[in-house]
Amino acid sequence: MEAVAVIVALIFAVLVALAVIATVRTVRAVKRGVDRTVHQARRTVEDTRLKARQFAQPGPAGEVAQLRLSLRTSMRATQDALHAAAPEDPSLSEALALFQRLSAHGHELDDELRRLETEPDKARIAARLPELRERTARVKDSADSLRFAAQDRARRFAEDDLETLSGQIRMEAGALRHWSDEGLDEAAGAGTASGAGAGGASGASGASGAAGASGAGAPAGERPEPRAITGRDRDRDAWRSPGYSWQKTSRPESAG
Repeated sequence: MEAVAVIVALIFAVLVALAVIATVRTVRAVKRGVDRTVHQARRTVEDTRLKARQFAQPGPAGEVAQLRLSLRTSMRATQDALHAAAPEDPSLSEALALFQRLSAHGHELDDELRRLETEPDKARIAARLPELRERTARVKDSADSLRFAAQDRARRFAEDDLETLSGQIRMEAGALRHWSDEGLDEAAGAGTASGAGAGGASGASGASGAAGASGAGAPAGERPEPRAITGRDRDRDAWRSPGYSWQKTSRPESAG
């Protein structure tokens, strides 16, 4: 009884541990989903605010908003492109490492631009704009270069794979046509042989037809019984049987 109780206790403890692990994993997954949703919502709100500020406040303040919006758009597009292509192309790991280093500069620049949005001194904003404009262009050009290279690489791989597949299909199609030509040649040879046999059979059938015509005027008791269909007749009428187009044989030529 004590052994049974120990086993039951162990089973209960294992079940409780599994339930706790499943609960913790579920909570973490839900938390990640919520954080991702909140992050996307904040990003959408921030982009909308920057677009409105870009058009609502002309001058240095509007240009700062424009710089932030272009920087964020370029960095996000490059990140999405690299993360989407990296699982299928391990050689992009170096590009991802470079983008992580570039992201650090991008975040630093975005923080400076965000702080400059609240700067009340318009002259100071105008004085900082040339340097910030140059840094934004450098970061944006680097991000665009990585994204374009990854996209060109993926497109080139797709074109190479399609070209290889097209070549294999052309080879297979040629093999299938070669097999079809051989089948047609064999069928044509068989049709010629059967046509020669049908010429001899037509003479015999003409003789039997004449005999049947001569027996037509004989008395009823002396008339021959109806002739059964022989294998030769079946061979002559075999071309009428239905089937697939590649299974039909050519119609034998009549002797006239």
